[in-house]
Amino acid sequence: MDISGEFKIPASRPSVWEALNDPDRLARSIPGCESIERESSDRFTAVVEAKIGPVRSKFSCELDLSDLDPPSKYTISGRGKGGPAGFGKGQAVVRLEEDGEGTLLKYSAELQVGGKLAQIGSRLVAGAARKIADDFFSRFAALFEEDESPGQG
Repeated sequence: MDISGEFKIPASRPSVWEALNDPDRLARSIPGCESIERESSDRFTAVVEAKIGPVRSKFSCELDLSDLDPPSKYTISGRGKGGPAGFGKGQAVVRLEEDGEGTLLKYSAELQVGGKLAQIGSRLVAGAARKIADDFFSRFAALFEEDESPGQG
């Protein structure tokens, strides 16, 4: 299944790029994230609890960055294993474009699921994946607004 979207981020393109590579900011943005660790300059591991339809599970994830073109784009590939719930894997191309004083973040992703996740139906899984992506980018954008709030620092 394919999903895509775009979000306006109230920060410069280099700041957004830096945040997309910051485990702390990613952990605060990923819904259900219990931990995220940088393994190398282009690899992260994470533990995320997710509920997709009736299936709730903790997923152990590996995320790899490739096709890096800072601060314009990269490809992120991921694999997550959720035990009896099954697995998810996919990749997304993330692009950052100048947009006035902010940045326009665009993504397009291809996802696959197996196990119980595949049994609940692609429409439900696609809807959940879109919601997770929307929640991530909304939280991610909000981090920049928090950084700009009076009294921060």
